[in-house]
Amino acid sequence: MIFLILGTQKFQLNRLLREMDELYKQGKIKERTFAQIGCSDYLPHNYDYIDFLDRENFEDKIKESDLIITHSGVGSILTSLKYEKPVIVYPRLCKYKEHVDDHQLEIAKAFAQKKYVLYCGEYDDLYEVIKQAKYTKFEKYTSSTHNIVRIITDFLKE
Repeated sequence: MIFLILGTQKFQLNRLLREMDELYKQGKIKERTFAQIGCSDYLPHNYDYIDFLDRENFEDKIKESDLIITHSGVGSILTSLKYEKPVIVYPRLCKYKEHVDDHQLEIAKAFAQKKYVLYCGEYDDLYEVIKQAKYTKFEKYTSSTHNIVRIITDFLKE
């Protein structure tokens, strides 16, 4: 299953939903897709969707997925990486009123540069990136939270 994650903020990402519908229409995508569409007002025609998921159901969808396609929400990316899922990051763009600025581009490129995810930019072919995700060897993301906690704990003990 492909899981599309569009976040919970007040911004739409209709562009991605339409592009996936078009890939279905062209017969390029046949596998089951489920989308958490957030505040998008485009409603998919060829796959299931819901506006929002609670935390437990959100993580369940990630666990059952074979591929995640997400906006550049750090929480969505990190949760997907926690379950070692292949991730395509499709950033929101300011010029389409998908966000107030283009910080999602920077986030997407930073994760892709470290080879944790694949980046799908505005002019990239989403279908080609989906195919690429099937054979890409991703780097394993390791959280540094435990190191930060250890440093703080050591400091407090001194």
